[in-house]
Amino acid sequence: MRFALTLFAALMSLEPESHAQNYPLKTVRILVGFAPGGSTDLTARLFAQELNKLWGTQVLVDNRPGASGLIAGELTSKAAPDGYTWLVSPQTTTVVAPLIFKKVPFDPMKDFAPIAVIGSTPQLLVLHPSLPPRSFREFATFVKSNAKNLSYASGGIGSTPHMAGELLNTSLKVKVTHVPYKGENPGVVDLLGGQIPYMFSNFPVVFPHVQAGKLRALAITSLQRSSLAPEFPTVAESGIPGFDTATWSGLYVPGATPRDIIKRIHADIYKIMNAPDFKKRMLQQGIDQSDANTPEKHAAFLKSELVRWGKVIEDAGVRAE
Repeated sequence: MRFALTLFAALMSLEPESHAQNYPLKTVRILVGFAPGGSTDLTARLFAQELNKLWGTQVLVDNRPGASGLIAGELTSKAAPDGYTWLVSPQTTTVVAPLIFKKVPFDPMKDFAPIAVIGSTPQLLVLHPSLPPRSFREFATFVKSNAKNLSYASGGIGSTPHMAGELLNTSLKVKVTHVPYKGENPGVVDLLGGQIPYMFSNFPVVFPHVQAGKLRALAITSLQRSSLAPEFPTVAESGIPGFDTATWSGLYVPGATPRDIIKRIHADIYKIMNAPDFKKRMLQQGIDQSDANTPEKHAAFLKSELVRWGKVIEDAGVRAE
């Protein structure tokens, strides 16, 4: 009897490790809380392609747009914690929405287990070509003089382009009206048509229109110039020191997911992230890598972002309801 109990205990202790070694045994679903075509969706799809090749198991991207990504976030938080449901989300869902919505169906610090920040995309400040400013300094003067008659677009309330616009408002001490769209691409369409004068837009979404001469880009929101477009100065060097925004895409699984599964997922994600060809592909799409590339660093970064954007939201008086 004692031998049987000892054997049972030994088998039980081996079970989680065995589970991780065999993972994945079925389709992995990556939930994205935004419409196809945005930078978060693009990041998720690039990783899904590589995981398909690495595992030989189907990895599907499942877009569930709406409510600033809260729909996808809730689905993930309530999914079985078995490693087969993931969330790839910008800070819109895991940082900003919990700060601006009265009711959020999850706690980002308790209901998710962070894996890594798998991509970071700066924004370009882009104008319709009919507007007179040719530099960021000219633009700042123009906005201060015309703030009451201006508006700016974003892909939705709480999106990073929205937060960049509010950070600009507080930095210039103006209140330009925010016009949220159901996705970034519809906002860009109206910007191209002249219905909206300007917006901050994620680099991979808007840069082709800048290259085609259909929009004018004045500055980039990262602290350093982009190697893909070094001709664009940063907002920080153009008159607002410390201005720094990016749409970063975090990878999460349900909070109760076993630690060994989290380690396995992270190991394979980290392997993909550091493959030279993949890094080159990401950069060509305008997606940078992040230093928050472990579960521990991702968790710490999430906490720091809650503090940083909490101040911007309070200063700007942003509320979703």
